[in-house]
Amino acid sequence: MSAADAAGAAARGLLPPLGASPPVERVAAEERAAALGRRSLKRAAKVAGLRLAVRCMDLTTLEGADTPARVAALCRKAIAPGGAASDVPSVAAVCVYPSLVGAARRALAGSAVRVASVAAGFPSGLTPLATRVDEARRAVDAGADEIDMVIDRGAFLAGEQERVGDEIELVKEACGAARLKVILETGELGTFSNVRRASDVALHAGADFLKTSTGKIQPAATPGVSLVLLEAIRDFYFRTGRRVGMKPAGGIRTARQALHHLVLVKETLGDAWLDPELYRLGASTLLDDVLLQLEKERTGAYGSLEYLPAD
Repeated sequence: MSAADAAGAAARGLLPPLGASPPVERVAAEERAAALGRRSLKRAAKVAGLRLAVRCMDLTTLEGADTPARVAALCRKAIAPGGAASDVPSVAAVCVYPSLVGAARRALAGSAVRVASVAAGFPSGLTPLATRVDEARRAVDAGADEIDMVIDRGAFLAGEQERVGDEIELVKEACGAARLKVILETGELGTFSNVRRASDVALHAGADFLKTSTGKIQPAATPGVSLVLLEAIRDFYFRTGRRVGMKPAGGIRTARQALHHLVLVKETLGDAWLDPELYRLGASTLLDDVLLQLEKERTGAYGSLEYLPAD
């Protein structure tokens, strides 16, 4: 369902008005998320989960010192995370700044790994709207398959929900066929009720994915806040039949944390979302720990980072 269709559905009563998002009690959400994280996994399920985590990763480099050579090295790792002789699957995407989209596109040529780009005023969302929209359009023109945009948190907290939704719609239009991940920057929204309301705004405006964070602000992708986004996506699906993806990003550094987040998805949205088309993990340091855990499950012994493939 497009953003225009969502607006029409709201007018017909299929979606609640934006101000009617349900309140969320932080303690209850965090307790529910923590309880799901205590589920035990058998070895086969753990290995399958770790391999799925790799397939769902967006390998990311968003540093001021990024260069085409550095991006090319990251792309090689994205295509063959465990090395050329390994059966570890490729990751879902490589995420870079707009100026390096072309370098990523060239390095990933012939692979199934997608190019994602932060755009639209990342990480603050405070550049002029025309500049944000143009940046997203230029990133797509350069070869980005996906755009990760940030909302203007100041506008949202000032009560300008419609303005935030309108801006998402404009960026979505600029993306054309590229998919749009809307970053809420949950660590700056104050309450879980605000996180739920921002999720509903983005869903109404046509987001293809909800994303927790930029990775620049803490707290970021905690299990509790991720559960709030997942429940918003679930409720939206029940009302509209449209599946929207989810991407927790920021602070997920260990294989155990990744498995916890996958359990949240399975228990809240079901198996249909356990796929890179509908679920991503923001990853800058996560991959190496997952590779070590897979090696441990294969050999029975923990390896060392020095034996992992070089970037």
